[in-house]
Amino acid sequence: MIDRNHTISHQYRLLNLSRSTAYYRSRPLADEALALMRRPNELHLEFPFAGARMLRAIIKNEGKAVGRRHIGTLMKKMGIKALYRKANTSRRNQKHRIYPYLLRGLSIILPNQVWTMDTTYIPMKRGFIYLSAILDWATRRVLAWRQTPALMPFKRRS
Repeated sequence: MIDRNHTISHQYRLLNLSRSTAYYRSRPLADEALALMRRPNELHLEFPFAGARMLRAIIKNEGKAVGRRHIGTLMKKMGIKALYRKANTSRRNQKHRIYPYLLRGLSIILPNQVWTMDTTYIPMKRGFIYLSAILDWATRRVLAWRQTPALMPFKRRS
């Protein structure tokens, strides 16, 4: 991808990138920021619906003075987002293709004629698991199933 005959500025112009990205070196986080990042992470596991404002209020009640924007920045770095109902989630995107329903008018009377798969999650005491099943429509039998634990850290009880 890199042509050694061209200058760096020409290569970055071709990639439509700023030349400063070639020289940027990221700095490691300060120890205070790492210590502060632990608490919002723990609180997010306990209160997944809490955003930066609520987490800041909880941390402030614990006696640490920290700002909402700083908590929001740390949440972005950790990839933490508050879980809540988003707007327009059931509205369809006009650009998405509508696929035809291939089973309309088909009488399903033979085994192995139509299979379906469903995946759901089951809440547990400490997290949740996914349950996937393959079903035969004619016999209404479960042909195969598998459960997998969610990739979610569990809170330790002390």
